[in-house]
Amino acid sequence: MSKLQEFLNANPVKGLTAEVPVSDRFVDEKGNVLKFRIGVMSNPQFEAYRKQSMRIELEGRKRKVDLDLDKLNKMIIINHTIDPNFKDAASIQAVGCQTPDEYVDAVLLPGEINQLALEIQRLSGFKPMDELV
Repeated sequence: MSKLQEFLNANPVKGLTAEVPVSDRFVDEKGNVLKFRIGVMSNPQFEAYRKQSMRIELEGRKRKVDLDLDKLNKMIIINHTIDPNFKDAASIQAVGCQTPDEYVDAVLLPGEINQLALEIQRLSGFKPMDELV
């Protein structure tokens, strides 16, 4: 068995979590940065989110496929942020929202949504090309 095979067998990816800072806006009363606890996405989960985020428009005989990044990012955040829980009904209602999507929009700034989704994707193995080089 190769060293790489041994490593893979000893380090399954299911259940990976991390605590990450998202914005300097999130601080406690002492000024300490509050971190989000996130979990890893599986391949089937990512593919399902990607497919659900696609819009297909027919223009005559041509088909235009668009990826709704806002929808993709929110699905990733809602399903892979452990703390805070964006599916918590009491929190959703406390802010006057009806859905987790609305709640994310109500409590996070656009850049924070992007950053949190990026951190979950990084934990899930996506790396910007410049980091890989």
